[in-house]
Amino acid sequence: MKKILLGLAALTLAASAQFSTIDNDTLVKMQSQGVPVIDIRTPGEWKTTGIIKGAHKMMFFDEKGRPDMANWFFDLGHLLKDKEQPVIIYCAHANRSKALGNFMDKELHFAKVYELKDGIENGWLKAGKPVEK
Repeated sequence: MKKILLGLAALTLAASAQFSTIDNDTLVKMQSQGVPVIDIRTPGEWKTTGIIKGAHKMMFFDEKGRPDMANWFFDLGHLLKDKEQPVIIYCAHANRSKALGNFMDKELHFAKVYELKDGIENGWLKAGKPVEK
């Protein structure tokens, strides 16, 4: 609980929220403009499929599907300067990232949360985009 409070205390409240899905090309463009990209999958998934180059590995759900909110938001507080800063999240198939993105938008009032359409496996890799292992 202490880590959650510390992480959230580092972030300011957003005036207006936006959660939306972006395609592969938009992710590349936004990442090149400095928008952080976060892979929320598990270490086993990172090892199996690799990650998008430059993405931050920050597991949110464990292998049993349970969120590790305390550590994740603590780490997020070190990555983002405030809740107004845009951030892109992705998982394998966009199910977990959609759940987390909606939570960040509606419950925590982050201003600009984006998720990768179809995730890394169904979207990024199927489109032939590169990953690093």
